[in-house]
Amino acid sequence: MLRMLPRSPSKTTAQELRERLLSAGFDVSARTIQRDLIELAQIFPLIVDERSKPYGWSWHKDANTFDLPGLSTSEALTFILVEQNLQHQLPPTTLEALQPYFKTAKHVLANSLNVNRSKAWLNKVRTIESTLPLLPPTINHENQSIIYEALLQDRPLQLEYQKRGTKAPSIYDLVHPLAIVQRGKLLYLVCTFADHDDPRLLALHRVVSATLLYDESRRPLEFDIDRYLQSGAMGFCAGELINLEAIFTRQAGEHLCETPIKRDQILEELEDGRLRLQVQVPENRELLWWLLGLGDGVEVIKPVKLRHEIKAKVSRMAKMYL
Repeated sequence: MLRMLPRSPSKTTAQELRERLLSAGFDVSARTIQRDLIELAQIFPLIVDERSKPYGWSWHKDANTFDLPGLSTSEALTFILVEQNLQHQLPPTTLEALQPYFKTAKHVLANSLNVNRSKAWLNKVRTIESTLPLLPPTINHENQSIIYEALLQDRPLQLEYQKRGTKAPSIYDLVHPLAIVQRGKLLYLVCTFADHDDPRLLALHRVVSATLLYDESRRPLEFDIDRYLQSGAMGFCAGELINLEAIFTRQAGEHLCETPIKRDQILEELEDGRLRLQVQVPENRELLWWLLGLGDGVEVIKPVKLRHEIKAKVSRMAKMYL
């Protein structure tokens, strides 16, 4: 019966509980259920809404989760790591629903027989950025919740959006959400406007206000998030396949031995200790940024077009520092 009770502000009546218990094989009267709930409320954080009859029962919104068996230490550690690392990937409503589990997980760790080892584990695991760690922009929590809810329910939105470099926000009366994409520290809403089918990108931190509309959202049948990203919309374009040949200093290219670009790459050591890489990869901005990021640790040999492009960029950079 305790598992059948919802978390506030949702609620259920004794009669509704009776019907659910009956379907589960427990034949008990609503009066008995009412009496049992009153007694259980002396032990568990249950609340009753007596503003109208029949009374509605629920768990307190901040109550710990109730389940048997309880969380194990390893499960509790998993919830803690989820809270630390997936806050931006989870919808706010889901994250809010998980708060009792996070709270229970912390309680389990605090009372574990191996509490010192459990706490030590949390101090032994970290996720770090592969690039310069930038602080995320501030996102209005309420707007984010509304946008995620619209995405979950396939409902349109009305948005006020502050474009970069403008003083007054733009009004988008009908926005159809398609997907959420996180790139680095930024969250983007992929959407369409009104009757148009071409997907657009809106940065969530620039949304000034969001209103959930009650119509059904219009979603292009041919839209696929993976195809959209591969089209180059956010710099992840697959691009034309090229045969890349590049020479790395050992320090710059040694990681390719353990983390290869592709399983069929060819990485050979030259007489001077440098490493020659030969691999077929898509030509896109990600490849260019990676090569430029290695600085003088890599020299592109082929294709000649890519070599010339990098040479031109390096020349322009050199002029800036004269």
